[in-house]
Amino acid sequence: MLSIDEAFRKFKSRLELNEREQKNASQRQNEVRDYLQTKFGIARSFLTGSYARYTKTKPLKDIDIFFVLKDSEKHYHGKAASVVLDDFHSALVEKYGSAAVRKQARSINVDFGVHIDAEDNTDYRVVSVDAVPAFDTGDQYEIPDSASGKWIKTDPEIHKDKATAAHQAYGNEWKGLVRMVKYWNNNPKHGDQKPVKPSFLIEVMALECLYGGWGGSFDREIQSFFATLADRVHDEWPDPAGLGPAISNDMDAARKQRASFGEHPLVVAEPAQQMCPEHPRRLQSGNAIEGVKGGETRVFEAGGPHGVRFTLSTPWTALLLDDTRVIHESTPIQPLGAGEGHRDTLVLTYRAGGFQAPQG
Repeated sequence: MLSIDEAFRKFKSRLELNEREQKNASQRQNEVRDYLQTKFGIARSFLTGSYARYTKTKPLKDIDIFFVLKDSEKHYHGKAASVVLDDFHSALVEKYGSAAVRKQARSINVDFGVHIDAEDNTDYRVVSVDAVPAFDTGDQYEIPDSASGKWIKTDPEIHKDKATAAHQAYGNEWKGLVRMVKYWNNNPKHGDQKPVKPSFLIEVMALECLYGGWGGSFDREIQSFFATLADRVHDEWPDPAGLGPAISNDMDAARKQRASFGEHPLVVAEPAQQMCPEHPRRLQSGNAIEGVKGGETRVFEAGGPHGVRFTLSTPWTALLLDDTRVIHESTPIQPLGAGEGHRDTLVLTYRAGGFQAPQG
């Protein structure tokens, strides 16, 4: 059986692009770049986003391409942001059809109709790309934001430099860990309610929260990161380039509440075995509950009405709770029949000062 470290390294390797995927990505993004060159005055174009930062996870979709417009297209800069997005949309519909092209807040998405199977396989093909119109203002860029109707400042090169620096400071494990967390976040089981949206917010939080050097254990590092995400998901997280609006502005309050106490609570501190298919604990057989019913865990905000209810049934599942923030309980267990039954749990409590006591 693989060790925990070996399992994570195998999982990390699965999320890295192989030669066939890189070749298809190159063909697709060059196809879109060459086509838009015939429709607009484009000074240059370059890859950006998580693909360029090497934090893109699989399946490979939404590869961001920056299209820096020439001075001949300056008329767009004085108009509402939606105008240039409308024109990019119309141009791409001419080539790919209306069913494959979709307007987004700051880009146009082109879907190549690639099927994604239950194991996230795409036959090594790219699912989609995002075309982002931009103007070079000298020391930064401006891109259209249809939500505000304005052009907003950004600098993807600063984002890339910060990710590179974080990766090096974290023993060259930062990007791999971010890819694994983003893969968990994109799991289809979440449906339309992925815990963290936009996924770039995971990277932004990781820039600050994954610090102090690599600790040598994926299990511990990921548990610590998830605990921090749960604790600080309501904070404001600025643009790392210090130019555009806060990245956390794109995550609504309801999603933040779900992430910390709702359907997909980040307070569950053993995501490791669930996000890593090769995790040895996930491969073990046996049940933590046999022959009984009940044992439901209930966790509620200490100072609010929100809560979550679930049953811990998978062996080695763990829950980390802060008793100063939440109230928690488990329902009694009852036998299902005349035979024997059991529920195996271990509770560790670490206290400093009072329990749910006011600060003196």
